Amino acid sequence: MPKNSYLPAIGRRKRAVARVRLIKGKESMTVNGLAAERYFPLAVSQKLLFESLVLTDLAEKYTATIKVLGSGRISQLLAIRHGLARAIVKLDSDKFKTILKSAGLLTRDSRKRQRRHIGTGGKARRRKQSPKR
Repeated sequence: MPKNSYLPAIGRRKRAVARVRLIKGKESMTVNGLAAERYFPLAVSQKLLFESLVLTDLAEKYTATIKVLGSGRISQLLAIRHGLARAIVKLDSDKFKTILKSAGLLTRDSRKRQRRHIGTGGKARRRKQSPKR
């Protein structure tokens, strides 16, 4: 990887799309212009966020700038996690792909919101109330 450049990758979950740039260096990771610790303040969220970097022992060597949009915070977090794993595989496929694949970080979670069906009163699985008499 040339100096002052990055490895791009895209991660997705539900309607969230994360554009990840993996950069060499030890600055703080940013998500939509904020520090990752401020964007995802919970300890569990931070553990999930840095999981792929910790598994591959790249947490001290690489950082990322991320732009994410769509869906909710948890789906955004999982989209970022997917994008980071894909960027790390671009770095060295032979070395990191088996580690990340066995941890389940390279598989895109394809589950999406179920569409609204006719006659369900506004929700996907809800049924209209039947008359009692």
